[in-house]
Amino acid sequence: MPANVVFAFSGSPESRSPRLALAGLAALWFASLPLACLPGPYPLDAGEVFRALAVSLGLSDAPVETARLLVVEKIRLARVCLAALCGGALAVAGAALQGVLRNPLADPFTLGISAGAACGASMAIALGGGLAAAFGLSQAGLVAPAALCGALLALCGALWLGRGRGDFGRESVILAGIAVAAFLGALVALVKALNEESVTSIVFWILGSLQGRGWDSLPLLLGASAPGLLAVGLGWRALDVLSLGDEQAAQLGLNVGRARFWLLAGASCMTAGCVAVAGVIGFVGLVVPHVLRLLLGPGHGPLLTGAFFGGGVLLVWADVLARSVLDGGQELPVGVVTALLGGPFFALLVRRR
Repeated sequence: MPANVVFAFSGSPESRSPRLALAGLAALWFASLPLACLPGPYPLDAGEVFRALAVSLGLSDAPVETARLLVVEKIRLARVCLAALCGGALAVAGAALQGVLRNPLADPFTLGISAGAACGASMAIALGGGLAAAFGLSQAGLVAPAALCGALLALCGALWLGRGRGDFGRESVILAGIAVAAFLGALVALVKALNEESVTSIVFWILGSLQGRGWDSLPLLLGASAPGLLAVGLGWRALDVLSLGDEQAAQLGLNVGRARFWLLAGASCMTAGCVAVAGVIGFVGLVVPHVLRLLLGPGHGPLLTGAFFGGGVLLVWADVLARSVLDGGQELPVGVVTALLGGPFFALLVRRR
């Protein structure tokens, strides 16, 4: 068994600091859920927010105005929960991809998944009016399923192209992802050029936002992300072994091609679900795993757990900033906020480390 796995789960002093860090991240994650419901354009004091949360969770039967309960439960709490789940899934996917591809710059969009989701969403925004009317749906309700289908098709294309002689080599998978992303990015540019009326909507969606998302988006997110999270979580030992290199992993009895396929598929499904719900949100899956390796070490068991909590905390508060920094109820795309926060921080991290 690799040494990092032994240290991560032994009772030695080396394991106590990661356990304390994980406990702190979990506490911060749970504390962020109610606290992030406080800010918003609709003025509510802290007491009103906490009373509404208690009523909505069935912990109290205190009288709360219907409008306040609606704002807290249906808008703020739903959005905070979606941000926590999306951020956690993106960070776990980033940690898994960096491990399985042994590339420190890998992130959830390495395989062209974001480009596929952007292409599907762009098609739905620009051309989905007639199709939505035929099925009795709103055009907005067609965007998320179309983005999910585009992301999964991009994943299938990248895995098909990256499959070498019956195996999934890390170099061939990365090159296939770059090729798929370039082709689908060109399709998005073509859609924007041919349908100028939809350019603003397409650009806003691509930049990433949780505006207008509610509890109805939760089934789509969980349906795509939960199987991926399960696949990656069960494969943490394979990630530790893959970090030794393909030859050493094979000598230890690991089926490298099969393990890499399931880990790539799991990380990609999580990314597809998040992108379908929230659009393209960068830097969460790139920055969070690198920061947590400094606290938790290289073992993927603690790292994946910490990434879920750390990514959730980051995206929750980035979304709070996105919906609070402008006046009059206007919002910044949360993908812009994560890029502004994560870009300089990651550059400093690379420079110092």
